[in-house]
Amino acid sequence: MDIYILDLLVIGLLLLFVTLGSGWIGRLPFSYALIYLCVGIALGPYGFHLIQLRPGAEFLQRLTEFVVLISLFSCGLKMNRRFKLKAWKSTLQLIGLVMPISIFAAAAAGHWLLGLNWGASVLLGAILAPTDPVLASEVQLSDPTDRDELRFGLTSEGGLNDALAFPFVYFGLRWIGDSNWQNWIQEWVLIDLFWAIAAGFAVGIAVPKGIVWIDKRIQRLRPADSLMEDFVAIGIVFITYSIAELINGYGFLAVFVAGIITQRSYHDPEKRLSQLEFMERIEKLFEVGTILLLGALLLIEPIQRFLAPALIMAGLLLFVIRPLGVWISTVGQPTPVRLLWGWFGIRGVGSIYYLSYALGEGLKDDLGEQIAWITFITIVISVVLHGVTATSLMTWYERQTNNAA
Repeated sequence: MDIYILDLLVIGLLLLFVTLGSGWIGRLPFSYALIYLCVGIALGPYGFHLIQLRPGAEFLQRLTEFVVLISLFSCGLKMNRRFKLKAWKSTLQLIGLVMPISIFAAAAAGHWLLGLNWGASVLLGAILAPTDPVLASEVQLSDPTDRDELRFGLTSEGGLNDALAFPFVYFGLRWIGDSNWQNWIQEWVLIDLFWAIAAGFAVGIAVPKGIVWIDKRIQRLRPADSLMEDFVAIGIVFITYSIAELINGYGFLAVFVAGIITQRSYHDPEKRLSQLEFMERIEKLFEVGTILLLGALLLIEPIQRFLAPALIMAGLLLFVIRPLGVWISTVGQPTPVRLLWGWFGIRGVGSIYYLSYALGEGLKDDLGEQIAWITFITIVISVVLHGVTATSLMTWYERQTNNAA
C-alpha cells in the first residue's frame, strides 16, 4: 500500500480530531503541539513507520523559516500599543535584558559544564535562548483588543527575539570558524549588529506602508475579490523579507515590524481581523506539519548518547536561567506576571530554524551532531513541560488577575 496515501489519511484524521475536539482539548492539561509531537513519534521509525522522510538541513531551514515568518507577522498584527517606551516596558525588559542573559548564561554552561569551545557555546545559547512565537501562541495575545500585560510581553518577546538572536548566531559561527575574534569583531559589530538591525527596522516600516498605500488606491478604483484580498498579507511578508535579506538586514525583524505597521495602516477593523485570522490559519496548518516531522525525526541512539548534556542544558534554561533572568530583569511588574514570564520560555520552531541555518553554514561533524541533538531534546522537553502546564497556569493567572481587579 502507498505510504503517502496512508500519511494523508492519518494527517486528515488528526486535523479532523483537533478541529472537532478543540472544545474539549482546550480544557485538557496539554497543548496541541504535544498532540502533534506524540502522533509524529507514533508515525516515525519506532511506531508505524509511515513518515519515512529524513529531511536535510536545507529543507528544515526553509520549512521552519516559512512557519516563523507567518508567526512573526501574526505577532505584529496583534500589537496594540503606541510607540512609547513606557507602553513597551515589558518588551524592552524581556528583549534587552532577559535574552542576552539567557544567551550568555547558556554559553557559560555549554563551555564549563558540557566542554564545548566558546564559539560553539555561544552558538548553542543563541539557538536555544529565543522563545518561540509558533508554539507559544496559546499563551500570547488572542487579538489586537487583548490588553493583558502577560500576553503582550510574551507576544512581543516572541516576535522580536527570534529576529534579534541572529547577531549571536553569527557571532558563534564566526568564532567557530576563527578563534581569533579580533579578526572579525569589528565587522560583526558594524554589519551583523548595527546595520542588519537598522535595515530590518527600515524595511519593515517602508515596505508595508508602500503596499498598503497602493492597496487603498487600487481598491477605490476597482475593489479586489474578497476571497483573494487576504493574500495581500502574504505578499507583504514575502516582499518585506526578501528586500531585507537582499540588503543584508534581518528579515525576521522586518516582518515583525511589518505586521505592526500593517495593523496600524488599515483603519478598517474587519480587514485587520480578517488578515490576522488568515495568517493564523496558515500558521496552525504548518505547525502541525513541522511538529509531526520533529516527532518522526527522533531516534533512540543519538538521544541516549546526548541525553545527559541535553538534560543539563534544558534543566538550566527552563528552571534556572530563564526564571532568574526574568525575575532580575522585570522589577516593578506584578508578581504573577513575572513568575509566568519566567516559566513560559517555550522553545520550538525558531530554534529548529537557527539550528538548520547553522548546519547549512558549515556546522558539521561531531560538534554539529551534538548541538543538533541537544537542541532537539530541549525542544521536546519544552513541548512536554509547557504543554502540560499551560492550561492550569493560565487558569491560575486569570483567577489572580480577576481577584486583583
